[in-house]
Amino acid sequence: MEKEQVEIEVTDLAFDGKAVGHLDGKVIFLKGGLPGETVLAEITRSKARYSEGIVRTILKKSPRRVAARCSHFEYCGGCTWQDLTYDDQIQFKKKQVNDCIERIGDLSEVRVHDVIGSSELFHYRNKMEFSFNVDESSGFTLGRHKRGAFDAIFDVHECYLPQPVSAEIVAWFREYARKNAILVYDVKHHTGYLRFVMIRHAKRTGDLMVNIVTHYGDIPEENDLINGLTSAFPAITTIVHNQNGQKSNIAVGEKERVLFGPGYIEEQLEGKTFRIRANSFFQTNSIQAETLYRTGFEMLAPGPDDRVLDLYCGTGAIGILLAEQVAEVVGVELVPDAVVAARDNAELNQIDNISFFEGNVVEYLKQVDEETKPFDLVIVDPPRAGLHPKALKQLLRLRPPKLLYISCNPATFARDAAALVQSGYRLPEVKPVDMFPHTMHIELASVFHRE
Repeated sequence: MEKEQVEIEVTDLAFDGKAVGHLDGKVIFLKGGLPGETVLAEITRSKARYSEGIVRTILKKSPRRVAARCSHFEYCGGCTWQDLTYDDQIQFKKKQVNDCIERIGDLSEVRVHDVIGSSELFHYRNKMEFSFNVDESSGFTLGRHKRGAFDAIFDVHECYLPQPVSAEIVAWFREYARKNAILVYDVKHHTGYLRFVMIRHAKRTGDLMVNIVTHYGDIPEENDLINGLTSAFPAITTIVHNQNGQKSNIAVGEKERVLFGPGYIEEQLEGKTFRIRANSFFQTNSIQAETLYRTGFEMLAPGPDDRVLDLYCGTGAIGILLAEQVAEVVGVELVPDAVVAARDNAELNQIDNISFFEGNVVEYLKQVDEETKPFDLVIVDPPRAGLHPKALKQLLRLRPPKLLYISCNPATFARDAAALVQSGYRLPEVKPVDMFPHTMHIELASVFHRE
């Protein structure tokens, strides 16, 4: 029995990439559709204040619509906006930043600059994860998640986000697993062995890592896999095996073993070299990472005598790039492997005025008191959840003169910005940087000045 469909005019795009229209006096959020289109949509959920639906037919196309390049676009959860012109993508991203700052932050006098667009619209990612899952019809799949589904994986045959070799490696693994009858992990029942193939491919150096993530246990016929993979893809510089027996379906290992090569790749940013291991965080768009950090540093305007605190520092990229412009940098990071990598990267680049503290940001900030030499500048690049409330409280206690905030989530940034401004800081401007074309994601840089 077919479900009822209603005609809706799409007027906007929401923060999560969904199309926005109105129905029966309520806002409706739609999967599919672009501003300026008239669509037939199926209502999937109705709440008191809004409804949700799926576009089934486009009655009138928007002039903003373009043909999506990827054959998987209609069902893949990756490139939500590949059918929207790039100029419109960055205009809607700017609007989203503005909306978050005004509505969530209640800040009306912040200048939001035009989005700094990406020079590469395709093949810009240096890291991509591909998931295994059981499948009733084909035995198993290896690819990406279907849009809005954690347990539905489709076979990827092409992908325009990483370098083209990634899809070729995925195809090789699919055939290898099938030929050798290796059990694939079932994400619903938590059984099986093969979980992920994760590929890191450095843009500047060309280093290529394949990280095989499995349940516990050694890889069957491991040497055959190594020899076959390196023969088929001579560009591979390292192969790593990570074992993860946890139910959470993430491509991070509890135990790691290097099967081939050094166990890391090297990437270059602004003339500095960074070693990236399988489980290290590193910005996935190397070229735009340079743009983001350069933009942030220009706004921060550091001086040669400044002492800098770099919170959530990861593998140390921001602090290492800034170190030559200031007197001292102290980085704080919770993940032990990231701290090891950060120290290695500082040594690799002969940076001797930077140190790293392994531990919780809140606990570190509690140790900083009036007797400690003050920090002139603070840099925060937190996860999508933004600053932990206790970390924000401790930062406000320290009252640094300037704070550079790099964010991947305009909503949590706006929330934190409101608290900083209410506590006596001034936020004159925000500069968005598009790290992820064809998605709804946007990064931004801003500097808060203490009044």
